[in-house]
Formats: sequence, C-alpha cells, structure tokens
Amino acid sequence: MLNLERMRVLHAVFTSGSVRGAAAALHVTTSAVSQQIARLEREVGQLLVERHGRGIRLTDAGVVLADHAGRLLAQVERIEADLADRRGAVVGNLTVAAFATVARALLPDVLRSLRAEHQRLAVRLTELEPTEAVPLLCRGDVDVAVVQDWAESPVELPDGLSRLHLLDDLLDVALPAEHPFARRETLHLADLADEEWVTWSSGQICSDWIEQVLREHGVAPKLMHTASEHSTQLALVAAGIGIAISPRLGRGPVPDGVRIVPTKPPLRRRVFASWRSTTERRPAIRAVITALVRCSTTAVDDRAEPRSGDESSRST
Repeated sequence: MLNLERMRVLHAVFTSGSVRGAAAALHVTTSAVSQQIARLEREVGQLLVERHGRGIRLTDAGVVLADHAGRLLAQVERIEADLADRRGAVVGNLTVAAFATVARALLPDVLRSLRAEHQRLAVRLTELEPTEAVPLLCRGDVDVAVVQDWAESPVELPDGLSRLHLLDDLLDVALPAEHPFARRETLHLADLADEEWVTWSSGQICSDWIEQVLREHGVAPKLMHTASEHSTQLALVAAGIGIAISPRLGRGPVPDGVRIVPTKPPLRRRVFASWRSTTERRPAIRAVITALVRCSTTAVDDRAEPRSGDESSRST
C-alpha cells in the first residue's frame, strides 16, 4: 500500500523542483526527503527521480505518481475540511500572507479580532508580494493570501484557488508642495510626461503596473528613484526630487511639503483574498475570511479624502 506521507514528499519535490525546495516546504532535512523518496521507489518498484545536471528531476513514472499524489492530497484536504465543518470549532494554526500595505493597514485589526473571538485559533502573518504568496498558497505553505491587481493588469489565479473581492483602493499623485501642479484639484497622468518619478523597486508588482499605466497614457516615465516603502517615497517627494503614486489604504501621515492630488480618471487597485478551494469549508478559513471582510469594510468607511502634509499639520 502506498504511503500518503511519502506521496506528499514526492509531490513537494515535483512542485518545488528540487529536494532542497521540498525540504524547505515540508520543514524537514534534505536527507529525510531523499530517504522518503527511496522508500517510495521500493514500494512502487520503479525509479521516480533521476540525476539531472547538479540536481534531480522526476522520471516519467515520478511525474505520473506526483500527479496522482496532488489529487489525493487535495481530496484529503477536502475530507479534513468536511470533518472540521461538522465539528464546527474554529481551531488550529493558519498562515496568512499579505502584501505590505494590507499587512500594515488591515491585518493588525484582523489578527486582534480573531484572537478575541477564537482563542483556539493561532494565525501567523507573513508579509509577501503576490508573486511570492500565490505559489506558496498553491503548495499549502500559506492558507489565505491577500493580494492585489488592477483592471489594467489582472492577476490570473491557478486552478484550485478561490477568491473574494475585499475592497478597491484609490491611488493619488504625491507632489512637492512647490510643484506647479500642487494646487490642482485633479491631475491627468498625461500632464506628468516630463516629471521624474519615485517608484517601487524593480520587479515589484506595483512597479510594473505604474510603468504600464503611464505608458498607456502616453508618458515615457523617467524612473529616477526606487523605494519599497511608501513612507520612503513620500520623504523623497518632500525633498523635492520627484513625484510618486501614493495609495490611500494604509497611508500614514503625509510629510510637510508634500501635496496629494487625485487623478482623473481615478487610479484604483483591487484587493482580494484567496484560499485553496479544498479548504473553504474549514471553520477556521471562514473565520479568517469573515474578519478580513469586516475589517476591509471598516477601512473603506474610515478612509479620508486625500490630505496633504501642510494641511494635516495646520489642522492639529
């Protein structure tokens, strides 16, 4: 009889592409992975992996068995979810991945409410970009992922994942207070064709998106400075060395010397939660999604209209 845990190990090698990756995903040593694969080969009487360069790859038999293993593990997850649903208790350990803005703006309230309402549920937060979170969600290393996309650049989720829209987040232009456009009520992106930009670090999903949007508006952006943190971007804008796009969700105090101006048409990104469809009947998963929806609604209701640093300082 095939051993399910060894099938899990083979599937981890298949999805991660290496023994080292499987060991990291399963939180075991590479030696343990190799031993489990060797035992599985003896059980089935066929070679499942073979040397390839400095690493390994699955044989044809290994690929077939790994494919079956994926379906078996998904079915096991459904069974566990059904049993948990019948029990009705919100218990266990979950990992939630979220990109930086949501991790700062939503997850503290989500985690606080879950701890107050479900003392037997332990939720761990890890801050990840969507491009990192989604593969981990598919592999089972993450239970719920909060990710973002845009109408201009939608994210296609792999089969087997469910999603729920949480909110739309508007983004504004951040300008130095002395900029000629700083007193405008709204700005068209085409007005900013000659500006120097402060943007996200290369390779981040936001960086690719803003460059695409600017080009669609006829702007060949001069991407002069990069920073992952919005607070760093605004500090550079306050220094007068560029302009930036600033999301409203999770926006902290705007520095003195920075003016925030909405765009016309508005720029918006979509924020949604995703989880493996096989787990959606787990009460713990439903509890996390419910908390995300509740806190997202509050965040949208509480978001103020864009305010500039100088205005904020005068109002205190």
